[in-house]
Amino acid sequence: MSDRTEIAVEDRAVEDRAVDDRLAALEARVRRLEDSEEIAQLIASYGPLVDDGDAENVAQLWDRHGSYDVDGLSMTGRDDIAAMVRSRPHQALIAEGCAHVLGPVRVHVDGNSAVAVCHSLLIRHQDHGFVVHRATANHFTLDRTADGWKIGCRTSRALDGQERAHLLLGAGVRGEHP
Repeated sequence: MSDRTEIAVEDRAVEDRAVDDRLAALEARVRRLEDSEEIAQLIASYGPLVDDGDAENVAQLWDRHGSYDVDGLSMTGRDDIAAMVRSRPHQALIAEGCAHVLGPVRVHVDGNSAVAVCHSLLIRHQDHGFVVHRATANHFTLDRTADGWKIGCRTSRALDGQERAHLLLGAGVRGEHP
């Protein structure tokens, strides 16, 4: 083989590696984007499902042993979460008219785990129209499962001026656990 041929073969191998590296980087970027979108859609599903009273599908947003902590009301596992949706207080909210609105969501994906953060509003119907009943900071940890992304832990704190809610927001934006 001539020197020219050897150089051409080596150049082609370098080009192939460069294309392979670029393709792998592109695939990783697309995967992160798809993961972020799937997580955002999962979180966006909570409001319509909980306002519909769909306890089973709300619970399915969580991992089997997932937790949900709302200012002292702690739920662990899908059964607890479904029971909250079926509870008399929650059913009364639905009967009076309400909307749980979450988003937009900031998502930080790290392999098979993720952290997400967003605000939420609980809007309630009253005789004179709708009023914001509660504004909340929400911090989520999520895990990739065989069934897609699931919530491992959701912590929600009222934005009532106390530092604990603000700490959740900051940690979530940084992709950290509180």
